Amino acid sequence: MPDILWTMLAVVVCLPVGVLIGILYRKRVAEATIGSAEQEAKRIVAEALKTSETKKKELLLEAKEEILRAKNEADREIKERRREITNTENRIAKKEEALDRKSESLERKEELLAKKISEVEAQSEEIKRLIAEQRSVLERLAGLTCEQAKEELLRTLDEELQHETAMKISAYEQQFKEEAELRAKSILSLAIQRCAADHVSEMTVSVVNLPNEEMKGRIIGREGRNVRTIETLTGVDLIIDDTPEAIAISGFDPIRRDIARIAIEKLIADGRIHPARIEEMVEKARREVDAAIKQAGERATFDTGVHGINPELVKLLGRLKYRTSLGQNVLVHSIEVSLLSGILADELGVDSLLARRAGLLHDIGKALTQEAEGSHVQLGVDVAKKYRENKEVIHAIEAHHGDVEPRSIIALIVQAADAISAARPGARRENLENYIKRLTKLEEIANETEGVEKSYAIQAGREIRIMVKPDVISDDKMKIVAHDIVKRIESELDYPGQIKVHMIRESRVIDYAK
Repeated sequence: MPDILWTMLAVVVCLPVGVLIGILYRKRVAEATIGSAEQEAKRIVAEALKTSETKKKELLLEAKEEILRAKNEADREIKERRREITNTENRIAKKEEALDRKSESLERKEELLAKKISEVEAQSEEIKRLIAEQRSVLERLAGLTCEQAKEELLRTLDEELQHETAMKISAYEQQFKEEAELRAKSILSLAIQRCAADHVSEMTVSVVNLPNEEMKGRIIGREGRNVRTIETLTGVDLIIDDTPEAIAISGFDPIRRDIARIAIEKLIADGRIHPARIEEMVEKARREVDAAIKQAGERATFDTGVHGINPELVKLLGRLKYRTSLGQNVLVHSIEVSLLSGILADELGVDSLLARRAGLLHDIGKALTQEAEGSHVQLGVDVAKKYRENKEVIHAIEAHHGDVEPRSIIALIVQAADAISAARPGARRENLENYIKRLTKLEEIANETEGVEKSYAIQAGREIRIMVKPDVISDDKMKIVAHDIVKRIESELDYPGQIKVHMIRESRVIDYAK
């Protein structure tokens, strides 16, 4: 037990002593280490100070060198600038000297110019004086004042201008005429050659042949009842006279005449002629004519190659078969205009199908002129609008007689084709009264022109010969006067084809030997 106590006592005593000794040792070691570190730090600081001083000296040296170099560069630039300024000042001084010399030269030239101007003004005054003297001498010699001389000169110039104008007009007309004739001949000859159609002349009287004279009495009937029935149902007049084996049907409406003709032929073939049978045959004839009208319209569209026309317009086309205009069948005329329009359109490079359509329908209003009021042009426009025709076709119908100004090439083509078809030889019969009026108007237009002595319309109105007064109209002025007369004829007259204006100027001198 005591050993353990002694051991524990030893441990208790030795442990603090060991710890104290350890602490004292560590303190001594630490102090030694700190002293060494302080010495090292002092050494590093000393070396750093030494290095910084060295760097400072180096930097100061480099800065001084850079400042010296910049100073040298600035001095060099200053010297160059001073040299350039000196050169510039020298050049400016030289230019100022040159300008001074030029200024002196200009002053001398101005003095010289002023002197010359004064000399020219003096010469101009002298020239004016001489011109005045010469003018007075010329007026005295010529017997004309200055104004009279001017008038004479202007008159001479006017005559020369008229001559040149006439020559120019003649040359231009000749050139245009040659070019237009070549083109027109090519197109029209081709169109006319390719268009061949039969032409018939309708009359207002149809003749029905009878198998014998006895048939006249049967057609007349008891107390004329058969004739009255036929006339009442058909609206025509039967002319039964001494003409052997024939009776005549007279009526302005060709459709009614044809219905009456067919009905009478059927009655003659049947042999039974009485009012009831007449009524039956007239109705059959009316149906046949309606079918023929429809067939004629369809045939016209087939011949011209125009399809898609409203069926009602096709029927109206067929009715044109029974219409004539100055002896020309209107349906045949419409087909001819359609074909000509198509050919002309092909030659001009426009829509030929549309041109044929417009040409075929251009006179469609003539099928309605007996049933409605208004011109055939307006009726045609109205019916075309009613059945929704193409706007180009409607315009061509409206413009084909010049009622409105043509606004499309199709309208102009239809106008030309209509004129060709109507004006060809033998196409139409002309009313004698209208013919005489045209000849009279033609001579009136010529006689109303100043300087015209006499005029004569010849060649059935296709030429007019005009005698002019030679003292009023000169040779050069004749061309201008003829041109004016042509323009009046074109604007005031309607005529087929063309009219030749032939002017004659004749000078005669008469003297007598005594």
